Amino acid sequence: MTRRLTSITLDNLDDLPHRCRSCVFWELDPVAGERACASGSAELEKEAWLSDTLLEWGSCGYLLYVDTIPAGYVLYAPASYVPRSVAFPTSPVSPDAVLLMTARLVPEFVGGGLGRTLVQAVARDVSRRGIRAIEAFGRIDGGEPDASDRQCLLPADYLLSVGFKTLRPHPRTPRLRLDIKSTASWREDVEYALDRLLSSMQSPVLSR
Repeated sequence: MTRRLTSITLDNLDDLPHRCRSCVFWELDPVAGERACASGSAELEKEAWLSDTLLEWGSCGYLLYVDTIPAGYVLYAPASYVPRSVAFPTSPVSPDAVLLMTARLVPEFVGGGLGRTLVQAVARDVSRRGIRAIEAFGRIDGGEPDASDRQCLLPADYLLSVGFKTLRPHPRTPRLRLDIKSTASWREDVEYALDRLLSSMQSPVLSR
């Protein structure tokens, strides 16, 4: 098997899982997101978001291929590029942090160390930019069926178990943070933390 890591661009955006490709949960505010889904323009909106973010901020995600098969991906960006990030009761994201939007391995590739490859790429990129922390909005399930949009949030218990700390508590959507201690130690912590997170999540995080 050969592994190939590449930045997410407009040329390979279609290699995201089908429903993730048309998911604009993070890329649009709630009202605009509902409108895009209803009108069938979600894929175009996702392309526009990616294009703008790449032009203004640079790389904001990676795709990992095993041979020719897309095996996983990760998306991240400053909160100013993520309209949904202000729609939570625990908003806003700290100005010194980047937002971990979503991360996923295709189930059949979990456990093969591919998560570490994705995370190393994120750690190198984010540390090079001098960002001090990673934050994420966690999901706490209450036993009832979850709304499909909440499935786009990373589970809070996984984030806690791999080193994130609760910055603003909430019964459903706490905001969690992983601080940078130093470039070297933070890189090691992030690789370990997100590798475990990716390997623990077995099903896709999907929007509507």
